[in-house]
Parts: sequence; structure tokens; C-alpha cells
Amino acid sequence: MGKIKAAILGAGFIGEAHIEAVRRLGLAEIAAVAQDGQDKADQAARQFGIPKAYGDYRDLLRDPEIDVIHNCTPNYLHYSINKEVLESGKHLLSEKPLTLTSKEAEELYLLAKDKKRVTGVNFVYRQFPMVQHLREMVRNGDLGDIRIVRGHYLQDWLLYETDYNWRIEPEYGGNTRAIGDIGSHLFDLAQYVTRMRITEVLADRAVLIPRRRKPVAGSRTFQNGDVGETELVEITTEDYCSVIVKFDSGARGVFTVSQVSAGNKNALDLHLDGSQATGSWRQEEPFRLELGYRDKPGETVRRDPVMLKQAARPFVHYPGGHEEGWADSMRNMMQNFYAAVAGKAEQSDSVASFKEGYQIALINDAIVKSAETGSWQKVEQVDHAHALQ
Repeated sequence: MGKIKAAILGAGFIGEAHIEAVRRLGLAEIAAVAQDGQDKADQAARQFGIPKAYGDYRDLLRDPEIDVIHNCTPNYLHYSINKEVLESGKHLLSEKPLTLTSKEAEELYLLAKDKKRVTGVNFVYRQFPMVQHLREMVRNGDLGDIRIVRGHYLQDWLLYETDYNWRIEPEYGGNTRAIGDIGSHLFDLAQYVTRMRITEVLADRAVLIPRRRKPVAGSRTFQNGDVGETELVEITTEDYCSVIVKFDSGARGVFTVSQVSAGNKNALDLHLDGSQATGSWRQEEPFRLELGYRDKPGETVRRDPVMLKQAARPFVHYPGGHEEGWADSMRNMMQNFYAAVAGKAEQSDSVASFKEGYQIALINDAIVKSAETGSWQKVEQVDHAHALQ
């Protein structure tokens, strides 16, 4: 069997990360790229040394040589493109969110079950070695019973009223922004590491910058100094949300997401308070895990394959002290996804399924409803909703 042939739909920041990660495997090759228009596609193909370029992704889907599609397009395109990819019979790795609505996510979940292709959603933070180590600590009872789950995901790239991006606009980024764009990562990570489900939520959300300066046609979205000509527009998607949660185990939790917290670039933190110890992981310092105790000094566990739980060791590729980070977690994602595509292993649970992507959409729905009503809201569970399917 030759190398698996993959194609990238959308060669922006995240698409480039997918390309690099796949090429590190040796198991697959990036055989094609699709962009919006042939000129852009040709430019991307030249930039990344990709043999085929498609200005229309539908032409790519008809290419019989392509086995796997990576959907790295903007959020509003995820549903329609994911659906067409599944219908084409190709394997699919989608960027998050799976879709902009839970109804669309449900449709893709059911379609993926029917097509029986290898599918996944790129909740990449599952792939860090120290996350895997913490998950095994929970499974082995090293922290005791998990009582409280605390976390935040803080950024500052939308701190000023002159900061603008397509994610702000509901038709492109969805009706939630901080919740859907970064909160989805946090909620997924909390459920994955603890093996507990979020069942109820009480939320507060706010648009803290109600008007922003949007660059007019021809102005760049991001730039230093003068942003060029702008127009003042009303903002409806939230900059911030805090949510109190209940888990099916009886544990409680509290999470905060913000895109207007100065000094925080990609600060995803997760803290598990157990009956014996607390485990804390910070994405911006991913090579270590902090453990706290009541009656003895705290510990720091570093990313060293000799020190880690057996289940975490396949996620480490270099000796201790040779630090691995976000790009390496992307490599782990591709390694685990493509092992299933190649038939070398069952799909790893470190690769989020479409079912799990759908469940995150249902959590987001409950959070939005709670914020609107000021009341606790139950989270619909996929297994319950589809018990007869």
C-alpha cells in the first residue's frame, strides 16, 4: 500500500499546521489543496509544494486519488463542506466547531454513522502528553474522587475596539464566539480528562465591547498601528462567558472564557480538585503538571517518558528536557487519526468523534439558553436523544 493521499481545504493558519503535522508522519502525503478561487489555490500549492490545486473544493471531492479531506475552512463552511465530504465517501478530519448549530451537528453525526468512514474533530488539546498523564491519574484514582473541575480559556486578541475578525460576525462565526470558538475546547477537555459529562449549566455572558471598528473593503483585518479606514458596527457575539456546571458524577465545576483578557495569548488552564489531590495543567506551559496536597509538599511532573503513565508515553517523541508543544500535539492528532485510516489500529479516543462534537454543540445550546433566561438549564445528551437509533 502506498502513502495515503490527503487534501487540505483552506490553507490559512490552521491549514498550514495540518500540512506540517501530516508531513511529519511519513504515512500520508498532502496531494492537493483547495482554496476559494484558482489563483489562491495555485499560490497555496506553490507555497507549500503541493502537486494539485483546486479553486473549487467540489472538483477536489471528485478526485479519485484523494483518500482523506482536512476541512480547515472558516466556521460557517464546516457544515456544508463536511456533509459533502461524507457523501463523497472520503475520510474526514474537521476543524472545530463541527458546525455552527446543534441541528447541523446532529445531521453530520448521523450521516457519519451511516457512511462508516474515519472521522474526527480537531480538539487538539487532548493530544498533549501531560493531558494524557492527567487523564490516567484520574482513571487510576490518584487524585481521589473528582469533586470540582475549574478551568479557563483566556485570550486578549480582541481587547481593543479596533480589533476585528470574521469570527465576530454571527453569519461567519456563529451566534456564540467566546463560547463556541474557545469554550468548546475547554468543555471538551474537561469531559475528556475526567470521563464525566456536563449535565446542567448556569451561565453569564456579555458583550463587553458593544461597538467595534470594522475595516472597510480593502483594509486589512489585522495590522500594527494604523488600521486604515473603518466603520463603527454593533456587536452581538459575546467577548466573555462564565458558567457553573454540574457533572453526571455529582461533581461541580466553573469555567470562564474571554477574548478580552490582557496578557493572555492562549491561556487554557484545567484544574481538577479531587478528594486526595489537585491536578493542574496549563496549555501555555504544557510540559508540566502541578500536583497539590493538603499534608505534604506539592509536586511537579515534567514531560519525561520515563516518568509518565504508560498510556501517555505514545504521545511523547523526544527524551525529557527536549520540550514538545502545540505543533507536536497536532502531530499526535494526525498520527492517531491516520493509524485508523490505514487500518493499523482502532480509532484512538484521543481523536474527538462527531458524536462528541455534537455533544459540545448541545452544551453550547444550554449555555446560551441559561444566559438568556438566568436559570439552570439541563444539557441534552446525545445517547438519550438517539436511544432508539
